Amino acid sequence: MPHGTVGPLQPSPRLWHLIWYVGVPAAGAGDVGLAVKSLGKIIRSVQAFGRELSRKAAPVPASRVPAIGVALGGGFARGIAHIGVLKVLEEEGIPIRVVAGTSVGALIGACYCSGLSLAEMQEVAHNTRFTTFARWTLSRCGFASNDRMVSFLTRTLKCKTFEDLRIPLGVTATDFNTGEGVIFRSGSIIDPVRASCAYPGMFLPVEIRGRYLVDGMLSHPVPTRPVREMGADRVLAVHLKGTWSNGGPPRHLFDVIGQSFAIAQDAMSSLWRQSADLVVEPDVAGFGYDDFKRADDLVRSGEVAMRKALPEVRKWMEAPADEPLAAKPVHAGETAKGSPAAARPAPMPAD
Repeated sequence: MPHGTVGPLQPSPRLWHLIWYVGVPAAGAGDVGLAVKSLGKIIRSVQAFGRELSRKAAPVPASRVPAIGVALGGGFARGIAHIGVLKVLEEEGIPIRVVAGTSVGALIGACYCSGLSLAEMQEVAHNTRFTTFARWTLSRCGFASNDRMVSFLTRTLKCKTFEDLRIPLGVTATDFNTGEGVIFRSGSIIDPVRASCAYPGMFLPVEIRGRYLVDGMLSHPVPTRPVREMGADRVLAVHLKGTWSNGGPPRHLFDVIGQSFAIAQDAMSSLWRQSADLVVEPDVAGFGYDDFKRADDLVRSGEVAMRKALPEVRKWMEAPADEPLAAKPVHAGETAKGSPAAARPAPMPAD
């Protein structure tokens, strides 16, 4: 029998001697046949016990639940749709192991991972307006500052550091000088979320440890790769596809900036889609970038989109333990073509 293999238990020579000593000499000369029969029964019992012991010692394959990560993209007020996506996952008992967020996705992710219930998040969304976290300012670097987000996050989040979150979170930003994507996963949550939401041209850059940072959507429009690097076996990406244009001429500078970035994001979408197993796209086309007052409708759009995608997610949960969990990007039932992965930025502590 190969080394390390557990086989049926067999009596040792010493045990044979003990069985014979107990079973045979105790019988008289005329009862030898009866003694041999008794001895046979004992032997069969010992062998049966050995087989049962070997059967129980055999390893039993354990079921494996894949680690599901959620990547939340940017989209200003349209990001309220993320709440609807998370709501469906929670209602259906789909465990979320890691989250990464860009821009408003970082804000929603921070609230969720810090322990806010979805009902609490929906209430916050109801009461949020542009001036809740931003104020107009005169500056050569932007028209507004999001410094009000400090007080907003301080009173809203249930914990203020990455280390205390109930679910691991990655927050993306972009180094203004190098263009490098920065992933925050330690230290204070508040300034990284501010940096991730610093939309170029509208909000002032945010300085963290000597680096000037702007919106994470420039490097990670939907942060699928950071989620994968955080240990997710399956990556669910939430993309908020919208435009700033109403089909006519731009109304103001923000239309020009916003629509230009929307065009650029569409052009680079293949970079993040290759790391996604499933792309969920809530229908937010009819919502404005500042449509905070339509929070309920935005949440519903997220719910509808996620419910349509549930069959694919359930397949992940039903996959056998020995099935490989390597990513195969899926969007609208089609497999995306892979391309070489970009360089991985190192996580950056906030303080």
